[in-house]
Amino acid sequence: MIPLVVVTCTLAAVVTAYTDIRHKRFMIKNIDPIVYPGQYRSHMHSFFGSDAVTKDLSTTAELQKGCASGENPNDLSVYCKPSIPSWKSTKGIPTLYYVRGPNDFVEVNPGMFSTYYENIDKAEIPYPQDFFAIAGNATARSQSDVNEGTTGLTWWCENGPEDRQNRNRALMPRVTCSGNIQVILRFPDCVKTSNIKNYAYAAANGGRCPAGMKRVPQLRFSVRYNVRSLIPKGWSGAPPLKLACGEVGEGYCFHGDFINGWFDDAQKNLLKATSRNQWLRVDGARGEGKAGTTCGPKDREPTKGTSDYITSVDMMTMS
Repeated sequence: MIPLVVVTCTLAAVVTAYTDIRHKRFMIKNIDPIVYPGQYRSHMHSFFGSDAVTKDLSTTAELQKGCASGENPNDLSVYCKPSIPSWKSTKGIPTLYYVRGPNDFVEVNPGMFSTYYENIDKAEIPYPQDFFAIAGNATARSQSDVNEGTTGLTWWCENGPEDRQNRNRALMPRVTCSGNIQVILRFPDCVKTSNIKNYAYAAANGGRCPAGMKRVPQLRFSVRYNVRSLIPKGWSGAPPLKLACGEVGEGYCFHGDFINGWFDDAQKNLLKATSRNQWLRVDGARGEGKAGTTCGPKDREPTKGTSDYITSVDMMTMS
């Protein structure tokens, strides 16, 4: 197994044309407008980006009417990922909330959620209007269900210790992290413009898009969780953390949704981030790329669906 410092250097050498945006979570809810449009039947997701998102699949124009939770006012895209409820065992390990029994869960808010746009020098077109994509496998239960070669999915301790040489790389760390627990996930970077529901990974096709598809910038989720104050005694083996889609200590089912909400003028600037040695801020007519938000994003339908994990599990079984 390659040590973390080498992995970091390798990524820096390969991913050379990029920009990034940090986002704050504004909602957790049992909706997935891509997989279950119009329904409150999904496992719990954490939402970042435009607060115009609802249970119904939004268009780019609809998302652009919302309020952004990210630092770039020109990006009204929606980014969502499975929520991580924290679980308290009978050993009394601290979590985000006091647990009264084995079926009590609470969402762990990411300490940092960043979206990176990479390999822009290889992109042929910006994201099409109304484009959306899913990365990862929500039903994954083993390493064989995970394609790290395309999605890049892996969990590790940001500041060590490194233990991926002793476990499946899509499992959460089996040792106490000295800093954050981190996970990354890459999205498809090829799309068929005549049918935007048809997308793929260039990495699955020898580094080139399949015939009839165009290359777009590659989106990568980078999520950091600080659980040191929640589990001060640390852990050995499976950590007491659970994805809404999986089992305690597993990370196989980590996945994400992306719905394009970029304004066209900013996307033109995004495609200029092609330097092989310099990060570029993406500005637009609505402000500088790190200007932040002033509008206060919030759940547009607070009385619908649920943000409670146990209730969401019950709603998933309803006919």
